Amino acid sequence: MDNKIKLLGKKREEALLGGGKARIESQHKKGKLTARERLHFLMDEGSFQEIGMLVSHRSTDFGMEKEKYPGDGVITGYGTVNGRLVYVFSQDFTVFGGSLSETHAEKICKIMDLAMKNGAPVVGLNDSGGARIQEGVVSLGGYADIFYRNTMASGVVPQISAILGPCAGGAVYSPAITDFILMVENTSYMFVTGPNVVKTVTHEEVSSEELGGANTHATKSGVTHFACANEIEAIENVKKLLSYMPQNCEDRAPALPYEIKNELREELNTIMPENASQPYDIREVIGHVIDERSFLEVHKDFAENIVVGFARLAGRSIGIVANQPAFLAGVLDINSSTKGARFVRFCDSFNIPLLVFEDVPGFLPGTDQEWNAIITNGAKLLYAFCEATVPRITVITRKAYGGAYDVMNSKHIGADMNYAWPTAEIAVMGAKGAAEIIFKREINAAEDKDAKWKEMELQYSEIFTNPYRAAERGFIDEVIEPAETRVKLIHAFKMLENKVVNNPRKKHGNIPL
Repeated sequence: MDNKIKLLGKKREEALLGGGKARIESQHKKGKLTARERLHFLMDEGSFQEIGMLVSHRSTDFGMEKEKYPGDGVITGYGTVNGRLVYVFSQDFTVFGGSLSETHAEKICKIMDLAMKNGAPVVGLNDSGGARIQEGVVSLGGYADIFYRNTMASGVVPQISAILGPCAGGAVYSPAITDFILMVENTSYMFVTGPNVVKTVTHEEVSSEELGGANTHATKSGVTHFACANEIEAIENVKKLLSYMPQNCEDRAPALPYEIKNELREELNTIMPENASQPYDIREVIGHVIDERSFLEVHKDFAENIVVGFARLAGRSIGIVANQPAFLAGVLDINSSTKGARFVRFCDSFNIPLLVFEDVPGFLPGTDQEWNAIITNGAKLLYAFCEATVPRITVITRKAYGGAYDVMNSKHIGADMNYAWPTAEIAVMGAKGAAEIIFKREINAAEDKDAKWKEMELQYSEIFTNPYRAAERGFIDEVIEPAETRVKLIHAFKMLENKVVNNPRKKHGNIPL
């Protein structure tokens, strides 16, 4: 027995070394952690249980049978993060550059199957050179097996992808299907075709960082939700994200203990500028309404005219969608619509109540928007809100104009409670434009056209650009003092916690993609 135990110990030691000390040193020189070091920082101490430590590849072509490493380039298993069960895989770049083989894929699929059966999140720590070319179609089939499971798990258990090195070619589609992507500045990148192929086909000279680095995807494409300064920050963000999510679609959003105190926030009464055209930062409103320092913003650097993220309200996890008047006046455009829609659908999938702060002058006009399908993309946000069955509350702080008023979680598309501040302006359009259309004849007939225009603008404003017409109709449940916002929201979300919606039976809807 002693000899057999020694043999087991030797094999375990081999597996723990990955591709060997020289390659581990090379990984460190690049400013990257090893696959096992990443797991150490992610999982609760002593909780990680490895599955498939001794798995090795089956390839015999190109002399591959002479080079085998236990684990075959990926560490898989389960453990706890902040005391909650999580399944995880961590690709090991020191073994064949983390490339995906048939057995590598099988290991990932095994933990994804377990996650689905047991209703727990999956975290992928990606650091891979792509498909293992020595295995040909077998490795490609392995990717497809993973993609299929990503899709089946979507909306069933949360899936998070941390890109901690290269992620290219077909490999990018697994993270793309998952719920959240995190990248590390200067050490990770994602693209379907690399700089060399781009140069050959389009003659463009571009670096890996410029083509598919963390900042590129955080600001231009919106592919990544978080661009992190280093791997430790990325792992900490994974932990934070998990803390706002339930374990699965049958579970409730997590809540921390909270004792109701004086929840009035007088600061909100002075936050709105006197001039309706003057911008303000919606994050200040959010900060005063939610539990202190609980806001985790998602997609911070992409489509900045809308702010989305997780927060806590009286200890309860909520999702926030808010127009941002400090950027493009808070208009809805293509990118902000898709950003908002994606976030709303995630929250609805996992029973996270939605809070909407609305200050929107409409949709962004222009040929660029129309020719790139603002109609279809704007409809995504509308569809997402209409489809959502979680508790949904809207607070209109200022402008709610035109179709954008409808889209931003209005009462008409199923919002449960709609509040408005006294500064709210709910109308088809701004008073100036409306007056020009309605009173065109009177303005043209006047001797002083500008004075008449201002007079008519004021008349329209008094009738429509306020919250009271909507309140009379019941489209607004209550016009509230800004300082009361937190109090009202705490009580309303408590009231809605057992909400049930029975939608028409169907296979699934056809969201305008």
